[in-house]
Amino acid sequence: MGMATIAANNVEQILGDKAGYLLGFDRPKISRERLNLPGPDSVDRHFTGSDRNNRVLANLHRIHSHGRLAHTGYVSILPVDQGIEHSAGASFAKNPEYFDGENIVKLAIEGGCNAVASTFGVLGSVARKYAHRIPFIVKINHNELLTFPNHFDQIMFGTVKEAWDMGAAAVGATIYFGSEESSRQIVEVSTAFAQAHELGMATVLWCYLRNPAFKKDKDYHLSADLTGQANHLGVTVQADIIKQKLPENNGGYAALNMGDSSYGKFDKRIYTELSSDHPIDLCRYQVANCYLGRIGLINSGGASGAHDLQDAVTTAVINKRAGGMGLISGRKAFQRPMKEGVALLNAIQDVYLSASVTVA
Repeated sequence: MGMATIAANNVEQILGDKAGYLLGFDRPKISRERLNLPGPDSVDRHFTGSDRNNRVLANLHRIHSHGRLAHTGYVSILPVDQGIEHSAGASFAKNPEYFDGENIVKLAIEGGCNAVASTFGVLGSVARKYAHRIPFIVKINHNELLTFPNHFDQIMFGTVKEAWDMGAAAVGATIYFGSEESSRQIVEVSTAFAQAHELGMATVLWCYLRNPAFKKDKDYHLSADLTGQANHLGVTVQADIIKQKLPENNGGYAALNMGDSSYGKFDKRIYTELSSDHPIDLCRYQVANCYLGRIGLINSGGASGAHDLQDAVTTAVINKRAGGMGLISGRKAFQRPMKEGVALLNAIQDVYLSASVTVA
């Protein structure tokens, strides 16, 4: 039995009663023929006609050529910035060895990841030892939780030049689209991304929504229409990879335009002709907003919980079948012993290596 077949059987077993629903879906609203799909030549097809310089192309190729998913067009990235974003104690109490940033990099290497994404401090502390061994993605802005009362704003923690000096392949940043601070963040991040491209680094954007008004009858921070528009803004500031949460619902624009309220602009065909309530369709709408996949979409793995393996594999299946480019999963991997974290990362990667898990 070949490796791809073994992986496919494992995927079905892990998905359990969701297997038929997710693996059998074959009628997406946006056809796969319209998409720019991941593949071994993704960098050539998607970027050689762009304004990215040769050094950016080289670093994108480096990311795509590393780890277990090398030369597939798909990526598996380990992101660990939670020591800042969620506080170190809350993030590492389950597994205190990750207070030492070297173990974060070791997990990414042992787990067969394409790259490791973390803070200036974590990556800078071990840059001479590891920057040549695995592509670094330096997260340049963060929200910190020590200000009282807590507030939510992404602020710069260092410079693009510092990331370049430590040998990073890419920089990453977050924008809280929809927040009061978003206009300033858009300007800061677009300026930083332009400088990163000039220096030859790729760019990754955490495209997050944040506004209490987005919570109505549902949490529309996770709606396909609003996250899709965040993605479209993200590719506009020239992110080379978009990181987005997996959508869980739709209709954010419609909900925010009920009664006397008026918000943005939308077309009802978003919900009838471009998407359905199937999770693969919801995710495909996110892909569509990334120039129909010309800029790769990676979905995040989410918080660690009781069913991490099934949840991570489910997210990977949805992302791949929707036309996405991979998964960026942190807490599910590092909030457990390293051997188990490696196994979880490998299970995610097996989805993208499986020839039986196809694009819908």
